[in-house]
Amino acid sequence: MSKQQTMLVSEEELLRQEEFSHRVKEILEMRYGDHMPVAHVHSYGCQQNVSDGEKIKGMLARMGYGFSESTADADLVIYNTCAVRENAEDRVFGNVGALKHNKQRRRGMVIGLCGCMMQQEHIVHRLQKSFPYVDLIFGTHVLHRLPELLYQTLSTRERVFETPDSDGVIAEHLPIQRDGSLKAWVPIMYGCNNFCTYCIVPYVRGRERSRTSREILAEVEQLVLDGYKEITLLGQNVNSYGKGLEEEINFSGLLRKINSLDGDFRIRFMTSHPKDATPELIDTIAECEKVCHHLHLPVQSGSDRILREMNRHYDTESYLELIRYARQRIPDISFTSDIIVGFPGETREDFLQTMDLIRQVRYDSLFTFIYSKRVGTKAASMDDPTPAEDKTKWLMELLEEQKRIGEQQLQRYVGDTMRVLADGPGKAGEGYLTGRTEQNLIVDFPASEELIGSFVEVTITKALNWALLGEINTSHR
Repeated sequence: MSKQQTMLVSEEELLRQEEFSHRVKEILEMRYGDHMPVAHVHSYGCQQNVSDGEKIKGMLARMGYGFSESTADADLVIYNTCAVRENAEDRVFGNVGALKHNKQRRRGMVIGLCGCMMQQEHIVHRLQKSFPYVDLIFGTHVLHRLPELLYQTLSTRERVFETPDSDGVIAEHLPIQRDGSLKAWVPIMYGCNNFCTYCIVPYVRGRERSRTSREILAEVEQLVLDGYKEITLLGQNVNSYGKGLEEEINFSGLLRKINSLDGDFRIRFMTSHPKDATPELIDTIAECEKVCHHLHLPVQSGSDRILREMNRHYDTESYLELIRYARQRIPDISFTSDIIVGFPGETREDFLQTMDLIRQVRYDSLFTFIYSKRVGTKAASMDDPTPAEDKTKWLMELLEEQKRIGEQQLQRYVGDTMRVLADGPGKAGEGYLTGRTEQNLIVDFPASEELIGSFVEVTITKALNWALLGEINTSHR
């Protein structure tokens, strides 16, 4: 049996979970009668967590739950947590604390916590000790067992904790209740093997494991038939896709297969690790008409010394070389990135090298963070002498420079006609719709709501500091 097969949750196990779904439904019918119980599910953090949250809602719907955007009237609350930064964890603890009063008011209410935080022993210990009203805790590797775990919670009225350490599994064909009808998340792989020194993800998500292209293509094909217009492929490092599979395929090969499917839709993906991003990937983007001309390529730092300390396995010159090649092959490509400010041991000189890098690349936008210490990572034990005030000042300096660059980048699109997926009401004023271009830029334009869900050609008339304004180009319709 191949390594890939041992990671797959068996059909027998999935059927077993379906049986637990029926048992939960019977319990709910006895307790609530004709009144449908209500669940509130909130996912913190990355798009992979949002995708997991859609599966949680899919399983709950099969068990007989309806859904609410509020915790106030919820019979079940599930927080799907994120462990990437400390402030995300603090928000979870604060929100869980607030649920104590809800539970006192609503007899029989169930509170569940899952996701990446729940794979950390010290977090689970704190929850066990300080939050006795939390009923259910389960980790990332047993998401597919939610029906069984919820059945245990409801039938025994005892606290249930299931957070096994694991290299990870793949559970196909779970029910999904998607948050939208135009854009869909499709995980192509799970886990991470990179072990960047600041990152907790490999410890809470397990090792890299890829879904077969057959399963991915079937999911995308059905989404397109269902009317979805934008498919975003997800992975901690999509460029590692295919490793360990029996079939000979890499990420570029997968993109080409999806691109060949029938239908009017477009393809996005995230996230690309720079160490594995190659000219082949750039060529694939250039040659596949459905793949968007946008690349999120997290650089984290412009200092080669800090990149080595981060265990990133590339340097700034190789990063810039890829950027240059991409702009040569795809002139209208846009770039976004992640930057960590104040990594342990980072000096002012290191930071200024990051500033120099963003001036060279000229990103359309950045996601910037002050370093957050994560228990269990290598960086957590590194000396960190730089005062927090200095890190904050550096971040403000970076944000100001990127604001200037970003505004200049937006100006270059004025006069261009761009294909936009209209996805909702705009912020520019009454009668405006909003959407995104292939370059992932926000565009507001006056139009009827009847166009929501359609691709439209928009000529850009003005650049704001946060988005573009435009008019529908009727000659392209």
